[in-house]
Amino acid sequence: MGFHSPLPELSELEDVIALGGDRLEVRIVCEVAGESGSRFPVYAIALGNPDPAVPAIGFFGGVHGLERIGADVVIAYLRHLVMRLRWDSTLNRQLESVRLVFMPLVNPGGMWLGTRANPNGVDLMRNAPLDAEEHVPLLAGGQRISSRLPWYRGHRDDPMEFESQALCRTVGAELLTRDFSIALDCHSGFGLRDRIWFPYAHTRKPLKHLAEMHALKEIFRQAHTYHPYIFEPQSHQYLAHGDLWDYLHLRACDAPERVFLPLTLEMGAWLWIKKNPRQIFSRQGIFNPQIAHRQQRVLRRHLSFLDFLARAACSYRLWTPTGEERDRHHALAMARWYQ
Repeated sequence: MGFHSPLPELSELEDVIALGGDRLEVRIVCEVAGESGSRFPVYAIALGNPDPAVPAIGFFGGVHGLERIGADVVIAYLRHLVMRLRWDSTLNRQLESVRLVFMPLVNPGGMWLGTRANPNGVDLMRNAPLDAEEHVPLLAGGQRISSRLPWYRGHRDDPMEFESQALCRTVGAELLTRDFSIALDCHSGFGLRDRIWFPYAHTRKPLKHLAEMHALKEIFRQAHTYHPYIFEPQSHQYLAHGDLWDYLHLRACDAPERVFLPLTLEMGAWLWIKKNPRQIFSRQGIFNPQIAHRQQRVLRRHLSFLDFLARAACSYRLWTPTGEERDRHHALAMARWYQ
């Protein structure tokens, strides 16, 4: 690819891109400065039907540099698809009806430094021009005091960071132009359970597409009765300033006929610490499994969920509710999540 790749995740991604060949559409959406003049590329990769009339789904990882497992999950799923393209006629037919977009490593500079933030000290998931409507946790909800403290949002008058802008441009061009789209952003580090969060983080009010979100949860529950995930709005846990997915969902609402469902996979890293308490003394260990077989188990564990979402996006007309059914899903969602 013409870039030095000191990051294992970046090397792995470039290997998968090479394997995909001309079946993948590959763009470098921005470059991030490294050490001694080196540059890290931020890739956006797409496959499937580019027609704006078909639905789309985007998979994102590595927004926080410390959370390497998020990038690993997305890269593993991309590899899974690339290898199936050679022999799986069902997958090839599916790709005629859906667009798949990948940004597996949004923050390579932060990953190289071993920091949550990017090389400028900005937390990309606190970087959108959006303020919470209520009180947020001290520092963790986003702060403008100093880039030397965690969860720094950036200076109020500065534009968004290059990585944040690249993610927003990609989502805007590939997802928000379609009648239906889903996004999954893979993170780690919160709690003992794997959670699927959906907007909002800046308010406790329900999102416009709550009925569709509940319908998606229900078809997943019906197909995977014993799944490990807790589905909930992020506001159940905490509020935050500057959430990129809140910002992008509000943009999507400017086109009332379109449905955009942004999800966050928040992998429960405390479970890895419980099984291997020594990890707590490693900054990487707080956010990532440190034993090889446990890493492999995590990658296998989430593969079926990513594949489910791709199928759900492709077949959205069969399960998205309308009329009275939409009203029913909205009422059930309100009772479940917003009593």
